[in-house]
This record gives sequence, C-alpha cells and structure tokens, in this order.
Amino acid sequence: MGGLTGDRDHKSCWYAGRPTDWPFILTNHFFHLDDLARQRTAKGKRYLEFLRVPAMSAGVYVLPKGGRDPQKPHREDEMYYVVRGRARMKIGSEDADVRTGSVIFVEAEVEHRFYDIEEELEVLVFFAPAEQE
Repeated sequence: MGGLTGDRDHKSCWYAGRPTDWPFILTNHFFHLDDLARQRTAKGKRYLEFLRVPAMSAGVYVLPKGGRDPQKPHREDEMYYVVRGRARMKIGSEDADVRTGSVIFVEAEVEHRFYDIEEELEVLVFFAPAEQE
C-alpha cells in the first residue's frame, strides 16, 4: 500500500492512512493514480487519503456523474487538481465550470462543493496543514 507506514513498537506512525504518533517514517515518495484508484475502489469510498505529513495531507476524491458532493467546510486550506471529468463548483459566492486540468483553491472554513457533475469527476485534494479528523 502506498503512503506512509510505521512500526508501532518504535513509535513511528503510519498505518491505514492515519498517523498514531510522531515522528513518522515516510516510506513512499511516488504514487500512481491507477494504484490509488484500485485502493479507493476496494475500500468502496469516494475519498482515499494516500499521504499525510504534519504540513499537508493528500487524497483522491471521486464523484459519479450526476452525483452529490456531501463535503462540508474544512479547518484547513485546500487545493484541488481535476484529473478528469467536468462539473461546476461553488466556493463561497463564486461559481465556475471545472474540468480536466483545473486547479482550485479553497480557504479554510469556506463553504464549497462540486455540483452539476456532467462526467465522473476525479480530483487530487491537498490540505495544508494536514486535514484534521
């Protein structure tokens, strides 16, 4: 599995996507979207976090065509990169079309969501600092 891993007996910290203690041991610097898609699909989730360090976390988020985006504002700043798909996105009072190649910034605590999803939407999501649970 990509991401971080650790030996709990040595107080290192990554297992199944969440840190348990710091310091952490980074064991993977490279990820491939195909591998992440398989992991996300196997878990049956819309979102798969694949990287977490103190300064940031990253994941892959997928919404189906015609689907609903249930997310709520986060306590962290956030960036999205649209890997594939088309939709609209509302951030606060702003509204725009997003498509493959779009880069989107959302400030912490700001209401935002994807809607009118015309094609399955796959986005890379980056939180800074790391997303809090």
